Amino acid sequence: MTYRFLIYISHTYALPIGRPLQEEIKLRGYEVKWFCDNEYPKSHFPENGELLDTVKEVLDYDPQVVLTATDQVADFFPGLKVQVFHGFPANKRKGTDQFTIRGFFDLYCTQGPSSTKPFQKQQKKYQTFEVIETGWSKMDPLFPLENGKTNPKNVLISSTFTKYYSLALKEDVVEEILRLSKTGNWHFDVVLHPKLPEGIKQKFREMQHENLKYHDTTNLIPLFKKAHLMLSDTTSALIEFVLQRKPVVTIDNNMPQAYMLNIQNASEIADALEKAAEYPVALLKEIDKFAEFSHPYEDGRSSARVIDACIDCLHRDKSHLKTKPLNLIRRYKIRKKLGYFTWKSYRKPYTL
Repeated sequence: MTYRFLIYISHTYALPIGRPLQEEIKLRGYEVKWFCDNEYPKSHFPENGELLDTVKEVLDYDPQVVLTATDQVADFFPGLKVQVFHGFPANKRKGTDQFTIRGFFDLYCTQGPSSTKPFQKQQKKYQTFEVIETGWSKMDPLFPLENGKTNPKNVLISSTFTKYYSLALKEDVVEEILRLSKTGNWHFDVVLHPKLPEGIKQKFREMQHENLKYHDTTNLIPLFKKAHLMLSDTTSALIEFVLQRKPVVTIDNNMPQAYMLNIQNASEIADALEKAAEYPVALLKEIDKFAEFSHPYEDGRSSARVIDACIDCLHRDKSHLKTKPLNLIRRYKIRKKLGYFTWKSYRKPYTL
């Protein structure tokens, strides 16, 4: 039997999440198309896949599975609604629930124990969806891990877009990065969150020289592999990076953990990098524990597990699940954003 899959995204950072899923779907001989509810990412097609440009095209395609790297999905699209996530939990908001249930999804394909356990707790509470731990498709190209040594002075800088945490928005930090790059002791590769202001990105472009390179990309895996360590803030990319068992220095992280070297001031960056570059044994042990907690799968087969979970869920009896809530305000906002108003809503999970 063949199946029709739809990959639903909103931002360019979802492309490296969807591509491994697309490869796995095509490998099995199934159909796969994309839909994006924002304009800019559409410019990245057709090189990344076949994009359905309108709601009508999606409805005509009639997907059986919608793989979603967003917080919400058009509830009137047919198919099993599957959350595949756009990042790891990064603890950006103290005192708030990192695992909000918005009432749109039938299946959550979680990345590892750090996300599985909280969603299983929510599953028992709401009883409107199922949870299956699969690993995260975006990490497939990272594995198997390479044993070759990296240059101890190669540092990847990654920054979130959140105003209060972004190192790219801290003038003293940016100046110190530039100063250190000019000493010749460090080589910095810089990637910034796509949502950061264009002016900030342009600033880093203008800072470039032999030992500081800005990369306008969402394909971080090659940069992860090249780097010996990372300098970051409170971005979920640092979690992706430590899956390689490489250290991260964080600047004023919102919720510092034992697996990272957290500092408060720009003046501490050089010493922290020197310490991290030595790969301290105690730090590596903490990194290993955290990596197992976040994403214990190192076979590069998470996409395959996601597709298996979707197909299994498609055919499984789901009559035990409750009807999803009305969510009238959220459903109205989706219709307004897409310019498509309908009373149709799939509040029970799709089943073949």
